[in-house]
Amino acid sequence: MGLTYGRSLAVFAMSLILAAGVTAYATQTLAQSTSTSGSASVDTYRAGLQAQLDAINAQIAQQQQILIQAQAQSTSLQKDIAVLSAQIKSAQLAIKARDLNIQQLTAGISQKEDTVFGLNSQLNAEKDSLSGILREKSQLESTSVVIAMLSSQNLSDFFSDLDTFDSIDKSLQNSFVEISSTTAITKQQEAALETEREQESQLRQVQVLQQQQVQAQQDQKNKILAETKGQEANYQKLIAANQKTAAQLRTALFQLTGSAAIPFGTALDDANLAAKATGIRPAFLLGIIAEESNLGENVGTGSYTVDMNPTRDVPIFLAITQSLGLNATQMPVSKRAWYGWGGAMGPAQFIPSTWALYAGYAKPAYQYDSSTDRVGRITGDTPPNPWVPKDALMASALYLTDSGADARTPSAEFRAAMCYLAGCGNTSNRSLQFYGNQVLCLELKYQSDIDTITGSHDAAAMQANTLYYGQC
Repeated sequence: MGLTYGRSLAVFAMSLILAAGVTAYATQTLAQSTSTSGSASVDTYRAGLQAQLDAINAQIAQQQQILIQAQAQSTSLQKDIAVLSAQIKSAQLAIKARDLNIQQLTAGISQKEDTVFGLNSQLNAEKDSLSGILREKSQLESTSVVIAMLSSQNLSDFFSDLDTFDSIDKSLQNSFVEISSTTAITKQQEAALETEREQESQLRQVQVLQQQQVQAQQDQKNKILAETKGQEANYQKLIAANQKTAAQLRTALFQLTGSAAIPFGTALDDANLAAKATGIRPAFLLGIIAEESNLGENVGTGSYTVDMNPTRDVPIFLAITQSLGLNATQMPVSKRAWYGWGGAMGPAQFIPSTWALYAGYAKPAYQYDSSTDRVGRITGDTPPNPWVPKDALMASALYLTDSGADARTPSAEFRAAMCYLAGCGNTSNRSLQFYGNQVLCLELKYQSDIDTITGSHDAAAMQANTLYYGQC
């Protein structure tokens, strides 16, 4: 028995290595086969969705031209009803297009989930293979060279056993390389999956807002027709009655979410303070705040214990409320929707982790540090409060100017608005551009009010730029 021990051990080791390799190969082949067939099916489905999306985008472009032509006409009942009708039609088409984008993302997410599952299965097989090789290597190494030599029938058998040792070492090296490679690919696929999930969440968030806008435009159209009974003379009287004086505008309430409404004059003073400190246009800042308040209304009022990301935001939220002497359980935050986390604070709808970057809460302890507080340094509130409009507007202005809004051009402001919504990597995402368009229309509205208060005439010059304000 001693004479054949070394040879049988070597043969057994080689068979184990071969079996492990076959297992890993079979798992990898199955994963690749499943991935390939599933990928082809998903790609065909997504191509069909893309064809539908292209057709809808062509219709949207047609509606935009109709809208621009209608805006060029003088004020009349017919013109304003035509504008509202075109806006409603464009928004409805945009909703359909976004639904298709969401379907594409959903298909892509499913495909990536299958890929990650296959990679994890492959990784587990490779680890099992490695475990077997390590066990056999340990068993071989426990046999001394003298015993191995004595157990061999001749010197050629002994050196054959040494070759087996070398083969096992090479197999170990190959196994380590395979595991390292599969792990890296798996992490890449998981990161891509998380990105697509975030994009889907953003699309659904904007979808809710645009659906609300369509309803508001339809209500406005119905109200105009009901009040004027379709008569031009009645419409001109209605316009005259709705014209507000500078005093009326200053006292009109500027609606906010997450804090009480404030007079428009107060909101304008806060916006002017932010403009002086950062260079941003006050009307643009007010447009952002109004749009974020719309989003906050859609999401509703929530609780940090239920609606906020527990690892990313809750620890910072508790640090913020503690430094302000506030009861965390009583502070309003946006409610978590089914498509993503809530937890946004105050009129500007900052999530705690973003507020920390501008208000002086540094990692890892998130203790307030006035030396890194960009908001409080300007407003004088140390620490600043995200539920106080003045502090909220200043934080927004700083964020927007970091994204280039201080250039004070429509293109720069549109880009900054898109950065505010979904990060600067999504500025060209057509499915999200409704947000930027809506902000610019609100900017135009508030600039008109500011013109009435200050006697300026900036709104007319802005509206002449049909590329950015033609849809308003």
